[in-house]
Amino acid sequence: MGAKRLSRRSFILGGIATLSYLYFDLHSIAVKRYTIKISKLPAEFQGFTILHLTDLHSKEYGDSQRDLIELIHRQQFDAVAITGDLVDKSNPSMKPAISLVKGLQSKPIFFVPGNHEWWTNYQIKSSLEDQGVHILENGHFKYYIGNSHIWIMGVDDPYLGRDQLDMAIAGVSGSEPKVLLAHAPNIFSKAINCKIDLVLAGHTHGGQVRLPLVGAVAVPGQGLFPELDYGQFTAGSTNMIINGGLGESVLPIRVYNRPEIVLITLVSYP
Repeated sequence: MGAKRLSRRSFILGGIATLSYLYFDLHSIAVKRYTIKISKLPAEFQGFTILHLTDLHSKEYGDSQRDLIELIHRQQFDAVAITGDLVDKSNPSMKPAISLVKGLQSKPIFFVPGNHEWWTNYQIKSSLEDQGVHILENGHFKYYIGNSHIWIMGVDDPYLGRDQLDMAIAGVSGSEPKVLLAHAPNIFSKAINCKIDLVLAGHTHGGQVRLPLVGAVAVPGQGLFPELDYGQFTAGSTNMIINGGLGESVLPIRVYNRPEIVLITLVSYP
């Protein structure tokens, strides 16, 4: 009888611990930092830091995103890049996304759409424009500090085949660094061919469920055990950061994979 009682108690305690861990993974936001070395980075952009957000999926972190915005405001950054899926087709409410954007307006904000924007008829576009967000759908922006600049470019969603990198790069000249925003990471090979310095992508959610030493179990568009799932990828002079995102899709679960905000700092080669 004592052994049965102990077994039942162990089962209950184990269940509580598991649920607590899953809740922590789902709601505790991580802050991930990368330092990217870029050739010919203008001196004015040394230490320039981009806050990268992606895949909110209409998720809320406190009233009017208070908890998320407070965490962001404790960080130091110069510009904001949002790479799509602010809304979710199963919850197309724009309020969580617009509340977040309103809390970021002290910095320039750049946005590219994801598949869920298009699956909700891209209704959020005009609201983002009303908030002063720079929307880059196969286009570019010349970002100046003093007399120096870098290029911030964006493509429409590669997952849906809407990306036109040749259009985004048209008119981009000179050797200044090029930063490309894309919702999905399958733009990587095209970015390498175009000698893009840095690609910021999302879409994968890091797989939502990750296994130690293995990584993501599955990612939409890449199937089981995908190659481009999460983190930093480098080929030649091109770096890509895949952000695990803030929200979830299909199932509200994350395992070994907390929601995150990402800070990318640009530095020049020695």
